[in-house]
Amino acid sequence: MYYATRYASPVGMLTLACHGDGGKLVGLWIAGQKYHGDTGPEAMTENSDMPIFGTAKKWLDRYFAGEKPGIFELPLAPAGSGFRQGVWEILCEVPYGALITYGGIAKKWLRG
Repeated sequence: MYYATRYASPVGMLTLACHGDGGKLVGLWIAGQKYHGDTGPEAMTENSDMPIFGTAKKWLDRYFAGEKPGIFELPLAPAGSGFRQGVWEILCEVPYGALITYGGIAKKWLRG
């Protein structure tokens, strides 16, 4: 079973998702984005009490306050194909405040 909660952020309402016991974050979407919630393999049940949601919300609070929390402070288990998993790995390497294009991700992915 997948669980979801919402988080009001400066960039809009976010939906956070976790699987099973709530130990890891499996998704995060901005309200209105094209594929909102589509990467989860099943419907999500609203449940704000999952442990990872508290951890993720504190991390997001710090991030939006201008701190630089490390991505590896969050237990992540993003869902998706091998390509998506590779993209997630590359995104975790992007330094705080830096920008990377889809073209840059594709080049990194192809170099493997």
